[in-house]
Amino acid sequence: MATSLIENDWTGEDVSIAQIERELARLRSESAKEGAQPNLRTSVMTHIAWAPPEWQSAAEETLAGMAERHPSRTLLLVPRPDDPDGLDALLSLRCFPIGDRAVCGEVIELALRGNRAFAPASIVLPLLISDLPVFCRWRGEPRWDSTEFEQLTGIVDRLIVDSTEWPDLPAAYAQLAELFSKVVVSDIAWERTERWRSLLASLWPAVGGVQAIRVQGTRAQGHLLAGWLRSRLGHDVELEIEEREVLEGIDLDGQAAPFPPGRPPNASDVLSAQLDRFSRDPFYEAAARAAAA
Repeated sequence: MATSLIENDWTGEDVSIAQIERELARLRSESAKEGAQPNLRTSVMTHIAWAPPEWQSAAEETLAGMAERHPSRTLLLVPRPDDPDGLDALLSLRCFPIGDRAVCGEVIELALRGNRAFAPASIVLPLLISDLPVFCRWRGEPRWDSTEFEQLTGIVDRLIVDSTEWPDLPAAYAQLAELFSKVVVSDIAWERTERWRSLLASLWPAVGGVQAIRVQGTRAQGHLLAGWLRSRLGHDVELEIEEREVLEGIDLDGQAAPFPPGRPPNASDVLSAQLDRFSRDPFYEAAARAAAA
C-alpha cells in the first residue's frame, strides 16, 4: 500500500473544457519528469460526485480517505446556480508510490456557476474516460424532477446515494424506485445495515413471525430494515425508530436482538465498497419499495 502522496495542482477561473484537458496533460507530464518512479495512470472508472456547497467539505474528506484504493478520474461538481455564469476548476494529480512505481489518479473539482449548474452533462461528457464505467455519488436528496439530475443519471452506469441525508423519508424511496429500471442504484444507508441484516437472517426461522421492530439508528436505516423484513417475510412489520447517528440496536417484538460482530465502516470504506459493485441489488430495491408503501 502507499505510504505517501505526491500531488500537483492547478487552479483556474472561467475556464474551458479544452483548457482543463491541456492542464491535465501538463500535470501528468510534469509529474513524470519530477518523480523518481514511473507513474502509471491507472484509472479504473470515472467517478462523479455531485456536491452542493453544503456537502462540499464532506465530499472532499470522503474522497481523500479513499486514497489509492480506486485510482480514477474524479469529477467533483459543486453547483453554484446563484453565481454569475462560468466554470472554475481546481485540478489535482495525486500519485501514490507503490513499490518501484507510482499509481496516479486525477481529481477535477469544478464550480458550476450560474446556468452551468443546470447543464452538467455538457461539461462531464467530454471529460469521461472512454470505455470505463461511470459512477455518480449524489450528496443530499436530489431534486427528482430537475434537469441536472435527469442529465447525470442518464449518462452514468451507477448512482450512489445515502438516504440518511434525505429529509423526506420514507416518501423519497418511491421517487428513487422509479429509477431502478434506468440506472443501477446503491444506497450507503442500506450498506450500513449489512451487519445487522446478516444477524437477523441468522435468527431464522424465529424471525419469520416478527410483527414489529424498534430500531435505534437513523431514520433511513429504520425504514430500510422494516422494508427489508416486509419484502422478505411477506407481511407487514410495524416500525418504531429511536433516532441515533449510527445503528445501535434492534428490538424484535420488544426483545433486543443480539449485537452483531465487527465495527461500522467509515464513510470512505462504504463508498469504496460501492465502487466495487456493478450489478443491481434486488434485495435493496425490494426493501426501498416496501419502505415507501
